[in-house]
Amino acid sequence: MNYLDINHIAFTIMGYPLSYIELLGTLSGLISVYYASRGNVLTWPTGIINETALAILFYQVQLYADMLLQVFFFAVTIFGWYHWKSNKADVPITRLSTSTRQWYIFSLLAGTLLLGTCIRNLPHWLPAYFPHPAAYPYVDSFVTVASILATILLAKKQLENWICWIIVDVISVGLYLVKGINFLSIEYVIFLGLASWGLWQWHKKLRYA
Repeated sequence: MNYLDINHIAFTIMGYPLSYIELLGTLSGLISVYYASRGNVLTWPTGIINETALAILFYQVQLYADMLLQVFFFAVTIFGWYHWKSNKADVPITRLSTSTRQWYIFSLLAGTLLLGTCIRNLPHWLPAYFPHPAAYPYVDSFVTVASILATILLAKKQLENWICWIIVDVISVGLYLVKGINFLSIEYVIFLGLASWGLWQWHKKLRYA
């Protein structure tokens, strides 16, 4: 049995066939985000499981930008895990300066345009590996670039990572519903709640630091 195939169903929930790969990606993602909201280093190893599962899933539903995002996540996960573990004291929570915040916004917009154009052309450039047209390449790319920036901010323990994640979660709920991966969409509703809670928790810690 190929448990990595999206058509290999673990069980059905309210008429929705849930594959093993979507189930693994969903559960590991929830655990990873929960640990992140607590500022716990276990967010990184559970994140590796999540990234691997989602890369396989997104390839099968033609969300290629999201698939490539998981590769980047893996690299940043290693960095974040090392950064948090290598500090004897807890890494302090900080905020971005105004100029740095503006740079992140510009990077988000420029990165979305560039990546979206590349993703849209993948089936033309590499038809053997990407036989199907990319689904919603610019929306998918916005989610990807925003997630990259959010992960970098999380690794540096900067408060604004949660604002990025809230934006990503809102857009992802709609995107995954449209693509028919409903269980993952529900997960992102939970992520939205966890990100909002994480923002509140980190803001409280920053205020009393």
